Amino acid sequence: MLCTWTRILFRKAIRRVVPPLSSSFNAKTLSPSRPYHHHNISFFKATTPTPTPTPLRFSLRTDHTMASQSSPPKSVHDFTVKDARGNDVNLGNYKGKVLLIVNVASQCGLTNSNYTELSQLYEKYREKGLEILAFPCNQFGAQEPGTNEQIVEFACTRFKAEYPIFDKVDVNGNEAAPLYKHLKSSKGGLFGDSIKWNFSKFLVDKEGNVVDRYAPTTSPLSIEKDIKKLLDA
Repeated sequence: MLCTWTRILFRKAIRRVVPPLSSSFNAKTLSPSRPYHHHNISFFKATTPTPTPTPLRFSLRTDHTMASQSSPPKSVHDFTVKDARGNDVNLGNYKGKVLLIVNVASQCGLTNSNYTELSQLYEKYREKGLEILAFPCNQFGAQEPGTNEQIVEFACTRFKAEYPIFDKVDVNGNEAAPLYKHLKSSKGGLFGDSIKWNFSKFLVDKEGNVVDRYAPTTSPLSIEKDIKKLLDA
């Protein structure tokens, strides 16, 4: 009897605290269409999980213009050098020409033969598109000690050199001219990339590509056939 009476009291207490479920309750999802609140208690309130924010990812891209500026030159035509008077010369001006680039010296045992034959080649092929670019260098036995003015006077007076003679440069080492770094990387020598002596020669085609490299002891006239082949191309 006591137990029955206790159950009746318990049911009445439950009805006061928990309201009856209405028809708006969705039994399948256990989520009411309207939340019920009683004594600050929310029953079966559905909540949408808060999505985890996706972290921002930044991609650092180099500007195309900057990339092209920092890219290594692909052609001899990409370089600017100094002439004997210190003026800038854009080698792009030689597009369409075959170039023979030579590091020259005035007091070398190879001076007479090379300067003589270079002048002969230039006289014969300049009208057909050959240009000889001479770069004085004093790195080999200090055999080019003069000033630019003295070097030009020597070559033009003694050997009738009519091709351009540029500013004195280094061809090896950390201070090597950028043009010569490019020439050496394009065509390595028999015993490494370094220039071995005065009158090393590089042959460049009409598009500015380094085609061949010749030792200091290779006479200019012996490469005439290679020059003619590029001129006729």
